[in-house]
Amino acid sequence: MPKPRDQRRPAPLNERPAPGPLLAGQQDARGARGHPDGRRARGHRSRAAVLARSVQMASRDGLEGLTIGALAADVGVHKSSVHALFGSKQELQLATLEAARTLLIEQVILPAQPSAAGMPRLLAIGEAWCEYLAGDVFAGGCFLCAASAEMDGRPGPVRDAVAAVMREWIAVLTANVAAAIAAGDLRAEVEPEALAFRLNALGMAANWQKQLLDDASGIEHARAGWRAELGRLAPDAARATVAPHRHAGNCAQAESEPADGRSTTSNQTQFPKRLSIPQLVACESTRNSP
Repeated sequence: MPKPRDQRRPAPLNERPAPGPLLAGQQDARGARGHPDGRRARGHRSRAAVLARSVQMASRDGLEGLTIGALAADVGVHKSSVHALFGSKQELQLATLEAARTLLIEQVILPAQPSAAGMPRLLAIGEAWCEYLAGDVFAGGCFLCAASAEMDGRPGPVRDAVAAVMREWIAVLTANVAAAIAAGDLRAEVEPEALAFRLNALGMAANWQKQLLDDASGIEHARAGWRAELGRLAPDAARATVAPHRHAGNCAQAESEPADGRSTTSNQTQFPKRLSIPQLVACESTRNSP
């Protein structure tokens, strides 16, 4: 008997193909004799193409508004074709969430990879997130912001999956705040969880203002607020590294050669090609150990 879906956790980030859509069960498209299996390869391509449309639909209509019939009509194929790819509305919703999660990784987390752990990477994450929010990646604004609000009062497997992705995102912020404390970029009394909460709130509020009030100025408020919050909590000697940012239309590139000479490759919160949340939060458990 198959395991109930709500007991199956999303695959760790370091177990997914990168880059590219996160497709459940994706594997090498070869048959038993080692020859390419054309049908399987076509199935993967079809699934990826359909998911590219489903994330856009769900960002606008919500995960509950995402149905196999509506998606088939949008893509221009028969309903049975989409049903064959996912099997049920719930499986479609979960696969769509995974695809949106992959986009967050590709557009917000990976661009921060070249920056050194600590303040440089926190700044790079903030810049990348603001660019992601401003760039209209999704037709209805940030998918995960919208899904968080939509599903917070709807118990079930989809809500659990949304919560799991958002916990991963908060864990990334928390681990990088802890790394900044360890590097001396933030004062020792800073609470990583509390600061991660405030940084996340800036982006969530910016998306709300852009989508509901049709006012994109919130993104620049979030960009300035992110830097101001980090600067406020930096030791006096480090505050000069968090200078006010003047946005000229494109995201400031993450520093590949940090001015302080820190390595960008040997640290606990470096984002590898395939991300591992347990590795990212390891620095926090180490910091709190006796």
